[in-house]
Amino acid sequence: MTARIDRPLSPHMQTYRWSLTMTMSIVHRATGIALYSGTLLLAWWLIACAAGPASYATIQAFTGSWIGRLILFGYTWALMHHLLSGVRHFVWDLGYGFKTADREWLTWAALIGGLVLTVLLWVIAFSMGAAR
Repeated sequence: MTARIDRPLSPHMQTYRWSLTMTMSIVHRATGIALYSGTLLLAWWLIACAAGPASYATIQAFTGSWIGRLILFGYTWALMHHLLSGVRHFVWDLGYGFKTADREWLTWAALIGGLVLTVLLWVIAFSMGAAR
């Protein structure tokens, strides 16, 4: 009879040093979930457009409020971050970017790029008169 060895079947979290890449992988999944939830807001907006001026005014009032704009800003960030993280994962799927320096650079590029693209989109939208 073989002796039983008390060890985890797969590497445990205590085995790994927590890294930005691990965190951003989790954030990528979270932004995917947020995008599903944000699609409900998009569906509400489309239904309100089809339902008439009163319904459309209701959603415009919501999206024009501070909480609505905060939600839209978060949705925009989730979309931009998920897009760039998806590109990062695609690069990995092609077999590139696995060296530590490359992996860290791709992760920082996705994180900072998502924030920059979000702010840039909002600045462009407000400069075109979206705040009216």
